[in-house]
Amino acid sequence: TGAAKLVVVIAIFLLTFYVISQVFEIKMDSNLGHIFGNVLSEILVYFLLKATKPPRYKCGIAKACPEKHFAFKMSSGAANVVGPKICVEDNVLMSGVKNNVGRGINVALVNGKTGELLDTKFFDMWGGDVAPLIEFLKTIQDGTIVLMATYDDGATKLNEEARKLIAELGSTSITNLGFRDNWVFCGGKGIKTKSPFEQHIKNNKDTNKYEGWPEVVEMEGCIPQKQD
Repeated sequence: TGAAKLVVVIAIFLLTFYVISQVFEIKMDSNLGHIFGNVLSEILVYFLLKATKPPRYKCGIAKACPEKHFAFKMSSGAANVVGPKICVEDNVLMSGVKNNVGRGINVALVNGKTGELLDTKFFDMWGGDVAPLIEFLKTIQDGTIVLMATYDDGATKLNEEARKLIAELGSTSITNLGFRDNWVFCGGKGIKTKSPFEQHIKNNKDTNKYEGWPEVVEMEGCIPQKQD
């Protein structure tokens, strides 16, 4: 960047001046010499920190995705307090900050070819009706990436039809999803195999991190871009 180049130029100038002053024994005011020393030290620390700072990848995942893959990271809700978060290609699609998450199953649809967001919705599986979720799942087009995350309770109103439709997107855990379980899933419409992107933690009073709820479940990875 321009700022980094400017710092390099200043550092070279100061270092050159300092070296010349030492070689030719040019007298410098003690305060000026102290200032030069401090500036050079700060510049050196800046570059050392910059060199050792780990690179940041899209959505904050641990490593870069290969070409023709979309980076994603997601987390379930925390009890009934903090909503889930879904990020694809460094774009936060759903989160409490965006105010587009809610109790139940949160769903983000992404174009499998472009990575473009198509839609976001949440379905209350405690006090709501499963019918809107079923109708929504039936409208998803082939080639669409589907990301789902639970918040509070995502299972009470689920019926066999809804679970079957989600299983057809590549989920294996949906058949066992129970009351207040935490679950995140990334699959796709028209997928031929089971998705490798799924995490599920059961609600268990003996192991729950929060009273009445298990710990947050997180997941990240690289989604293959849909090819023609």
